[in-house]
Amino acid sequence: MRGIKIIFWILWRVWFYVLMTIPILVMFPFLVASIVTESGYPYFFKMARIWSKFILFGMGFYYKIDKEEALEPDKSYMIVANHTSMADIMLMLAVINKPFVFVGKKELSKIPLFGFFYKRTCILVDRNCSKSKRDVFDSAQKRLSRGLSVCIFPEGGVPNDESIVLDTFKDGAFRLAIEHQIPIVPITFADNKKRFSYTFFSGSPGIMRVKIHAVVDTSGKTSDNRKEIREGVREIIYTQLQAFENKK
Repeated sequence: MRGIKIIFWILWRVWFYVLMTIPILVMFPFLVASIVTESGYPYFFKMARIWSKFILFGMGFYYKIDKEEALEPDKSYMIVANHTSMADIMLMLAVINKPFVFVGKKELSKIPLFGFFYKRTCILVDRNCSKSKRDVFDSAQKRLSRGLSVCIFPEGGVPNDESIVLDTFKDGAFRLAIEHQIPIVPITFADNKKRFSYTFFSGSPGIMRVKIHAVVDTSGKTSDNRKEIREGVREIIYTQLQAFENKK
């Protein structure tokens, strides 16, 4: 029985990368055309959402959204969520229909085909390079000035310790939000770790519950308020994770 499960997990993981590739190949010329100019990004974003839903449904994942507040179409936001799975990227694209750009780790740009578009549309950060971290703020400024939103997973990566429910939050997302006086949108992903964690021999099809919380206003806030806002947003997500756990 254990051997059958291992075979299933191997085939299922391979299938994930097959699903990542198929829509990129089908839409390739349109994707390339959409990233030639900055004005084409909204079209790229629409295709990215198709790509993400294709993968989620192809893997047997179905998501359920509980939204406290609708996002205004003409406003920029800082979107933050807990991070436990590669599927977090797909789920975020699926549940937020307002164009945004990810701030993500540079290593993902090495994934064949996916990485070609990833490094041309996302804000990449090398966590071992202080200059790279500073460049993130310049890149984010350009995107925000074009009316886009920004998405950051503030834990800075997936916790190595499986027992950690929610790691400490880094300052970057909150510093950007305060500097640009944009609202923060906390989002809680309840089941992604169980559905498709970074542990190879794990996961299963099933539900992915999402809670989109009410926005956290940063109007009039300064760098002196950064820690307070950061910890407040973390508490919102942590409390919701506990609530989801109690509903099992």
